[in-house]
Amino acid sequence: MESLNDLDKIILNELQLDARISNAELARRVNLSPPATLGRVRRLEETGFIKGYAALLDRQQIGFDLLCFVSVSLQLHEIHQVTGFHQAIQKMPEVLECHHVTGDYDYLLKVVAHNTDDLEDFLVNRLTPIPGVARIHTSLVLRETKATSVVPLR
Repeated sequence: MESLNDLDKIILNELQLDARISNAELARRVNLSPPATLGRVRRLEETGFIKGYAALLDRQQIGFDLLCFVSVSLQLHEIHQVTGFHQAIQKMPEVLECHHVTGDYDYLLKVVAHNTDDLEDFLVNRLTPIPGVARIHTSLVLRETKATSVVPLR
C-alpha cells in the first residue's frame, strides 16, 4: 500500500475543503507547478486515496426534514441473510450510510426521510420485510451539531 507524504496530505486537505479549486490555485497554495500538482492529484486518484468528488447538498433545503440513525439486528448471521441484507440496502436511496458494527445491533444506518409518514413507510414497508431482519431501533436527530466529510490528515 502506498503511503502519503506531507505534500500529498496538504493537497488532500485543500481538496477536501474545496474540491472545485482550480489546478492553478491548488498549485499556488501548495507551492508547486501546475503540471506537477496535476500529476500528484492524478496519482492520488489512481491509487484510491481520492475516491471521487461530490456536491454536498443541504438535505433540508431539498425537503428531507428528518435525519435518523437506524440500528438493525439480523436473526442469523448466515451468508445468504447477510448478503441479502447488503443487496437490499444498496437499493434504498434514503440510506445514506450503512455500517456493520459491534454491540447490541449488527448494522447502523444513516437514513433521510421527508417526514414521519415517509419514515414510517421506510421502516414498516421497506426495511422490516427484508429477510432476516430481527429487530430495529430508530433514533431521530434533533439537531446536527457537526457534520463533515473532512478526514483529518496529520
